[in-house]
Formats: sequence, structure tokens, C-alpha cells
Amino acid sequence: MARIIYSIVQHDGGWAYKAADAYSESFPSREMALAAARVAAAEQQVGGDDEEISFQDEQGNWHFEHADGGDRPEATVEDG
Repeated sequence: MARIIYSIVQHDGGWAYKAADAYSESFPSREMALAAARVAAAEQQVGGDDEEISFQDEQGNWHFEHADGGDRPEATVEDG
């Protein structure tokens, strides 16, 4: 199972949550960023419907796959 970690960090004159190299919008307080990160982590774990997906790769080849809507990552928030 994949794992996503949201970290609370200072960013752009305020506070934000960060996952990998992506930052959220800035919040005026650490507590607001922490609350938003907890919401994002909870939403990340909500399953959906199974879907048939298609995408084109860099070489122009099309790929067709079945995506399991219940295959969700574990999401956690680190405030430290």
C-alpha cells in the first residue's frame, strides 16, 4: 500500500502542509494548516468507484487499465 505523509511547514509567509514536493495554500496559523492537512489526509483515503482508465504515454502509445476504487493510500499527518 502506498503511503502519503503530510507535513506542516512554514511557507510563503504563513503555514502550509506539504506532501512530497507539493505545498498547499498558505494559512495564517499552524493550527489552521494542521486542520486542513487532517481534512486532506482523510479525503485521500476515501475510496471511489472502480473505473476503466486510458492514457497516452510519451511515445504516443495508448494504455488501458482497470483502476480499483478501493485501492487508496494510507495518509498521515506529521506535525513536528
